[in-house]
Amino acid sequence: MTPPDSRPTFTRRALLQTGLFAGLSTGTTLLTHSALATAPPGFDQWREKFRAHALAKGISLATWNRAMARVEPDMTVFREMEDQPEFSEQTWQYINRRVSDWRIIHGKEALRKHEALFARIERDFGVERGTLLALWGVESAYGDPLVQKNHMRPIFPSLAALAWNAPRRREYWQSELINAMKIVDRGWSTPEQMRGSWAGAMGHTQWMPEVWLHVGIDYDGDGKISPFGKPDDALGSTARFLVNRGGYHRGEHWGYEVRTPDSSLRGSRSFAKWTNAGVTRADGRPFPQPNASAKLWVPEPGGPAFLLGPNFYAVRSYNPSMNYALAICHLGDRILGGPPFIQPFPGSERALTLAEIQEMQTRLTKAGFDTGGTDGRVGTDTMTAVRNYQLKMGIEPADGYGGLKVLARLRQGG
Repeated sequence: MTPPDSRPTFTRRALLQTGLFAGLSTGTTLLTHSALATAPPGFDQWREKFRAHALAKGISLATWNRAMARVEPDMTVFREMEDQPEFSEQTWQYINRRVSDWRIIHGKEALRKHEALFARIERDFGVERGTLLALWGVESAYGDPLVQKNHMRPIFPSLAALAWNAPRRREYWQSELINAMKIVDRGWSTPEQMRGSWAGAMGHTQWMPEVWLHVGIDYDGDGKISPFGKPDDALGSTARFLVNRGGYHRGEHWGYEVRTPDSSLRGSRSFAKWTNAGVTRADGRPFPQPNASAKLWVPEPGGPAFLLGPNFYAVRSYNPSMNYALAICHLGDRILGGPPFIQPFPGSERALTLAEIQEMQTRLTKAGFDTGGTDGRVGTDTMTAVRNYQLKMGIEPADGYGGLKVLARLRQGG
């Protein structure tokens, strides 16, 4: 959630592309004793020099001693940084895997449970509940404690390793390590509580320390700002991020699937002018705010077309991927009862239902391809199992996508 301004330009998502939050992998490397072996040569000397820097930045000696005096660098972060998942997803596969039955069903449950919170956020910030629900679902499975317990690691060993010896943007990592210590200094959290991704992103909506410090708000009034525990601070602060750093427009929808006579049309114009140019909503309904502005986007020739308003790009400020923003916006609509896209993507197939995904996971596991669980969530473990199965069975492409073709082959007993 790093800002697109004068601060360091690493995007939040660029730091988190380990597969976990693109689909809640159950394959994230867990921190083990061997991962925190004796500090490699040079770290202790760097740490002593960095101690003076941290104290000069206002970090208390007590916080330094608590967070850094005995920390050993988590050297696995460098493998995580370089060895990103090798799966290559087509647009329709990317959408299907994130706009899943599991996320839609559990998103509806999360809304029922936190109706008052989402109503308050809409009132205070103007951010649609669907957008926040989708971000929450994709980033942490609606705050599932098992994600925190099983797939998060202490961030101080990670950030210490990166601040000491990252191959690029070392100043950024050093700044985030200082930010993490400031959080401890303020009494908002403890080093033991601060668990996150290899890059240091934490909590319900995956905050980097800088965002925690500068965007986070005490939305539940408990005197602290926290991305953990109750979702109030995380969701309220994420709405604030979308408004302040993403330029979110109160009262506007992110955009609409449309039909267009000319997919090469460019520029930003009002919905009324798009209508005059022959662009209409795919469902035939009128645009509710004809004077609001939008841009035309056709992700793939022959596939669905969209008019995208400012709020789509606000979501994109959270992650620079257009496909990510489309998945979030579409998932938000689906949670609130909206339909699938009317125009299919070329060569696409429908997404598996929750029951079908669970059946696929069960069959793969029985066949010796461990999916890391059979709960209907598709993460890196399931994708790896699918790809290994495809390779063994000679199914091409061996892309790790568990769809109708893979399920049909599994049902044949192959």
